[in-house]
Amino acid sequence: MIIDPKKVSTAELFGYLTTAVAPRPVCFASTIDKEGNVNLSPFSFFNVFSANPPMMVFSPSRRVRDGSTKHTLENVLEVPEVVINIVNYSIVEQMSLASTEYDKGVNEFDKAALTQVQSEVVRPPRVGESPVAFECKVDRVIALGEGPGAGNLILARVVMAHINEDYLGNDGKLDTRKLDLVARMGGNDYCRATPESLFEIPKPVLTKGVGIDQLPPHIRNSTILTGNNLGRLGNVERLPHPADVAKVVDSASYRKIKAQGPEAIHRLAQSHLNQGRTWEALCWLMGL
Repeated sequence: MIIDPKKVSTAELFGYLTTAVAPRPVCFASTIDKEGNVNLSPFSFFNVFSANPPMMVFSPSRRVRDGSTKHTLENVLEVPEVVINIVNYSIVEQMSLASTEYDKGVNEFDKAALTQVQSEVVRPPRVGESPVAFECKVDRVIALGEGPGAGNLILARVVMAHINEDYLGNDGKLDTRKLDLVARMGGNDYCRATPESLFEIPKPVLTKGVGIDQLPPHIRNSTILTGNNLGRLGNVERLPHPADVAKVVDSASYRKIKAQGPEAIHRLAQSHLNQGRTWEALCWLMGL
């Protein structure tokens, strides 16, 4: 299936984009207009883009049906300040309610029964129920187009952060499992970062993996191992020496499994990989 953006409607293209590019983190953007009217609106066209300077970016797109702009955009053009409030599962239904297109001047804090807390540096209030809130000054607004569906990138520089200590771990850092974050999928779907859905991957920051291309052909071309399995194996810093392999394969149990054929070794290695025993899995495979 091939799609030319010029040959489908904006609404149809929006569906493809937002379903494919997911999960997307969700935030509340609280803003204020020059008369002092507060607005609270959720966004999934949102992320953090820099730590130095600390920058958040979100995009209030023009409405697809008529190309009109949202109150959030109008407010930051009048008062270039915003609070980015992180949304977790405990307030996800209130977040959805606040996305209702109420008339200008209606305070979504009231509609969604969220606590309006005065900020330290900027004029817009923050959401008391949010686990983390970032007070920001708007550095610039970049219009990406004029028609329906056109985004407006708001570059917001963090000037103050508020963290609910209930979401800290024993190490004093934010605990992903405690945060219980949500993310936007396509259509009406969301997902939740529960402990059961989380998994760890060793990140090669200070290490340099050998790469899948350096693995022996019988491993690279395995009909058992998946791309994820190969990626984990290629993340090791060096291939095992013969002595390393000998320590693992010089056993009656290895010889017994090897006698069943290479696929049996590959399946056992895959089991080791699923348990995080990468080095042992690689040694088993290198023994073939």
